[in-house]
Amino acid sequence: MGQNRVLSSSKSGGVFGQGPRSAKSVRAGLYARVSTHDQQTIPLQTRALREYAVRRGWTITLQVKEIGSGAARREKRETLLEAARRREIDGVLVWRLDRWGRSVTDLLTTLQELEHLGVGFVSLTEALDLTTPAGRAMAGLLAIFSEFEREILRERVRAGLAQARQNGQRLGRPVTAALHADQVGKLYRRPRSPAA
Repeated sequence: MGQNRVLSSSKSGGVFGQGPRSAKSVRAGLYARVSTHDQQTIPLQTRALREYAVRRGWTITLQVKEIGSGAARREKRETLLEAARRREIDGVLVWRLDRWGRSVTDLLTTLQELEHLGVGFVSLTEALDLTTPAGRAMAGLLAIFSEFEREILRERVRAGLAQARQNGQRLGRPVTAALHADQVGKLYRRPRSPAA
């Protein structure tokens, strides 16, 4: 009987003496973004992100929805990054990688910052989970392939420009102001009506 008490009070309880997992829940920040032309997917994104967080047993601490072009500064995303810097969240959950990063460089920079802060990152559509070793390895491969893709694109653009020069094509913007200089001058010198 005494032996049973010793076993039940043992702190091991887990496989190979690892002990039970901490009951602390991961605090997740959800980020949904659409361009101004694609606003109907925000509810789809947020529902999928919330369902994933529930399946993982994560607590949703912050939910950010952003509408704007990819070229603009993503101010709402910055609020999520600020929460990560203040250690208010343990993981960032996004619908797709292109929703999070404006460019490959921006994506990799922010992912590195999150990793440095100890904040996990999950992209649902690509099944990329940087909270796991396999996910971190995949992120490294994505970085390599994206750099490869940029180099190929750069080579194609250079080859196309060289071909255009060889064919005698003028490169750059068309000279429109010079073509219409006489007409602009006439309009400028014309007397204005009193109503204008």
